[in-house]
Amino acid sequence: MSNILKVGIAGYGVVGNRRRFFIDKHTDLKLVAVCDRKFIDQTIPDDNICYYTDYRNILDHDIDLLFVCMTNDIAPEVTVAGLNKGVHVFCEKPPGRNLDDVIRVMESEKLKPDLKLKYGFNHRYHDSIRDAIEIVRTKQLGDVINMRGVYGKSKLLSFDTQSSQWRTKRSFSGGGILLDQGIHMVDMMRLFAGEFAEVYSFVSNGYWGHDVEDNAYALMRTGDGIVAMLHSSATEWRHRFRLEITLAKGMIILSGILSGSKSYGDETLKIVYSGKDDRGEPREVVKCYSEDNSWRDEINEFVDAILNDKKIMSGSSTDALKTMHLVFRIYCADDNWRNKYNLSDTILK
Repeated sequence: MSNILKVGIAGYGVVGNRRRFFIDKHTDLKLVAVCDRKFIDQTIPDDNICYYTDYRNILDHDIDLLFVCMTNDIAPEVTVAGLNKGVHVFCEKPPGRNLDDVIRVMESEKLKPDLKLKYGFNHRYHDSIRDAIEIVRTKQLGDVINMRGVYGKSKLLSFDTQSSQWRTKRSFSGGGILLDQGIHMVDMMRLFAGEFAEVYSFVSNGYWGHDVEDNAYALMRTGDGIVAMLHSSATEWRHRFRLEITLAKGMIILSGILSGSKSYGDETLKIVYSGKDDRGEPREVVKCYSEDNSWRDEINEFVDAILNDKKIMSGSSTDALKTMHLVFRIYCADDNWRNKYNLSDTILK
C-alpha cells in the first residue's frame, strides 16, 4: 500500500500558500486540490492541481488529508465536514470564534477515533521555543517563578486591508488581537507554567474603535504560584515579540520570532544566569536563529502521526480547547468587556 497522502487545502491565502510550499516538499504528501473565493476573479494556474471556490468541491475528491486555512467563522464548519468525510484534518489557529465552535468540532472528532486532528499552534515548533522548553523541562535553571510576555502588531489591520477586513468584525473573527495573535502567547504561557487558577484583565478597543479588542492586558496566577503578565497589542507601531521567563537560578528571554514578513526582528534566546552577588551583572549567553523550520516540522510531525498511528502530542483539540478557554477567561475577567459582549454564558460551559 502506498504511503502517499493526497492533500486538499481549503483557503489559499498567505497561510494556505505557505502550507503548500512545505506540502510540496514532503515526500509522503501530494497536493491534489485547493479552494479559495479569489479564484472567481483570478486566473487559475496551470499546474495539474484542481482549483475551486468552494471547499465542498475538495471533499468530492479522493483525499486523505485536509488543511483548513479559512476565516474563523467557517474554519470549524470545514473541519467538521472533513472529519465527517473521513479525512485527517489540520486546522490553523484559532480553532474558531468561541468555545462552542471548538466543542462542536470535538464532538465530531469523538465519532471518528481513527482520524487525526491537529491545530496549528505554530510557535511551539520554533527552535528558540523548543530550546526554552528543554531548559524549563530539565530544570537547568530551577523552577519557573514568573513570566512577562508582549506580542504586538503595528496596527489592527495589515497593509492589505481588503483581505483583512474580516478581522475587525466580531461575527467573522470572534475577537481581535488577543484571539488572532495573542493566542500564541497564551498558548506558550500555558506550555511553560501549566493551567492558571486566577485571571485578571483589562480589555480595550479604545483606539481603533472596531467591535474587537485592540489591546488586552492580563495578570494570571497558577495554583502553585507562578505569575504571568501578558500584553497583546495592536498599537505597538511595530511588530514585537518578547517573552521573559524568570526561574530560580536565572532567566530565559525570547525575543523576536522568524516569520514570513521578517518584521518581528531576529529570533534570539538569551539565557541569564543568576550571579553570586547583587551587582546586577549576571553572565549571559545569547543564541541566534537564522532558519524557521517550524512550518516544516509541524507538518512532518502530523504526517508521522497519521502514517504511524501516533497520538497528537502538540496542538490536539484538547490543547486548543484549553488555550481558547484561557483566552475567553481573559475576556471575561474584564467586567465591562464581558457585559458588552455578553460573554458570561460562553465561559461557564
